[in-house]
Amino acid sequence: MVSDNFIPYEGVTYSPEETAKRSQSYYDYMDKRRTVRAFSAKPIDKKIIENILMTASSAPSGAHKQPWTFCVISNADLKAKIKVAAEKEEYDSYNGRMSEEWLEALAPFGTDWHKPFLEIAPYLIIVFKKAYDLKDGVKSKNYYVNESVGIAVGFLLSAIHNAGLVSLTHTPSPMNFLQKILNRPENERAFLLIPVGYPAADIQVPDIERKPAEEVIVYYE
Repeated sequence: MVSDNFIPYEGVTYSPEETAKRSQSYYDYMDKRRTVRAFSAKPIDKKIIENILMTASSAPSGAHKQPWTFCVISNADLKAKIKVAAEKEEYDSYNGRMSEEWLEALAPFGTDWHKPFLEIAPYLIIVFKKAYDLKDGVKSKNYYVNESVGIAVGFLLSAIHNAGLVSLTHTPSPMNFLQKILNRPENERAFLLIPVGYPAADIQVPDIERKPAEEVIVYYE
């Protein structure tokens, strides 16, 4: 029996040949996606950012609660304030919080506590997860919050790349300073900080390879 709350599915399907072609072309395109740490200050139309974020917000979520808020920062003073606070946490991490094993793992990427991209990138997207919903002071439970927000971030990174832009998944730890700086409500927790923009001129990225299929896929046939 179909509920009155259901509507016909109007998705798009393709022939097996077209499906194979599209799956290959999308993989080839996404395989070119790289994390960058040097951004151009070239401006981006706000509508592009909105489209990207609405794509992220189309992600599935537990009980369709959509437990996320995307805070978009372009204000120069606010970006500078975030940079100062983030670098403080990063300095402490690189100078005592991180284990030697962790620091060795990061060494090939040439990272340190300096984060100039937080001011240079035209937009910072702060992804907040909603531990619970809060409306008029009344709490209601959200489900599979981390999983749901993680999926939405995957959609977000794909949409950024699809638009011809670049990004960085930045996780200064702890990130509670973002909740304070942006004056977010008590039910929101910072999940990820993502600078978005065009790549800087003559940018270089680490020479790394992704694991092959046989190392990340297990078939049960």
